[in-house]
Amino acid sequence: MHTIPLRTPLDDTGLAHHHDQAEQPPEPRLDTSRFNHPNFLGTSRGEREGWIVYSFTPFTGAEDMPRLPSVAYRDLPLGWQDWEPLSRQYEAARILWSHARLRRQATPLLHKAASRWTDWTKAQAQLIAAFDQFWSTGDGQWRAQLLRLIDAERAAITAADRWDTVAGLLAQAAADQIDVAGREEELPLTTVAKEIGYDASDWMVRPVDDYCHPLPQYRIVRDGVDLWDRATPLAALAAKLIEAQRERLREVASLTGDTTTHPLA
Repeated sequence: MHTIPLRTPLDDTGLAHHHDQAEQPPEPRLDTSRFNHPNFLGTSRGEREGWIVYSFTPFTGAEDMPRLPSVAYRDLPLGWQDWEPLSRQYEAARILWSHARLRRQATPLLHKAASRWTDWTKAQAQLIAAFDQFWSTGDGQWRAQLLRLIDAERAAITAADRWDTVAGLLAQAAADQIDVAGREEELPLTTVAKEIGYDASDWMVRPVDDYCHPLPQYRIVRDGVDLWDRATPLAALAAKLIEAQRERLREVASLTGDTTTHPLA
């Protein structure tokens, strides 16, 4: 069976639909309607041959995950012809429910993420600008410019840490949705973001394991002190940028032999 993910929360009828490309399930021998999911409305044939549409009233994502009632398993007369339509119905219900739950969980996080990503991009730009300023800074002004660079480093690390906090929560919500529905029925976070007015195509949200098990051994700068530590994805990127800049400054100090003028060396 091959399925396609639902890309919008509801269609113009106000109902939730799941499109399933599969053979028409067999007609039940018995009346199994008492086991239907409470949101289930029925099935219909899709516009293309071989497609079945499962229709439901909208899920909020706050409901329990759809599961076939345990009483159905105790109803011994049910045969394969009775189980198959119910199984497909509940699979469709779980997929739609997982999309609704992701929207419910991710929407407030995405609102928070939008401002934090803006903070990071500004901090990154200011860090790069502070370093580039050395090209037009006279030797007598290097100490003052180094202080500006250190301030920019701290701001970048703080912004990256704040982003990674919300990105980790988004990554977990996305992973939970895939765990329920499967990779083929993934609802991308970028799609949810677009629905609420954000272009998240360049936001850095890595797989959830990158937040549970941070990347090893990157140099982190906090309070002007170099630390070797584990780092979450954007913090690691910021640390690598800072380390590359500092390596250039150490190179200048080495060539000039002046560690007093260039104290980061």
